Amino acid sequence: MRTVGSDEELEKIRDRKILELQRQSYGGVTKTEQQRQLEEQKQGLLRKIMTTEARERLNRIKMVRSQFVEQLELQLIQIVQNGSIQIPITDQQLKTILIRLQPSKRKFKVRRV
Repeated sequence: MRTVGSDEELEKIRDRKILELQRQSYGGVTKTEQQRQLEEQKQGLLRKIMTTEARERLNRIKMVRSQFVEQLELQLIQIVQNGSIQIPITDQQLKTILIRLQPSKRKFKVRRV
């Protein structure tokens, strides 16, 4: 048999849980919105600092290696902000950067016994 006090306590606990879930839900929307805004800003900067051909190449690579391209995009923005490279970054310049970033392949010989 339940008492009036326990019903009130359960109601308070339920209300607190609902408030907590609402705050978490609201926080998730805010983070998602912030991420979207940052991505839009990054894409806007890339449009300004890269030629169309270079951006297209980057987008094609992004389909295969998305994390690598995300890091590369940030590095390209930093390079431009430092003044280390002139803008716009052409497709040929991007190819050169990609070749430098690509790990060197080690040649090895397989010997069978």
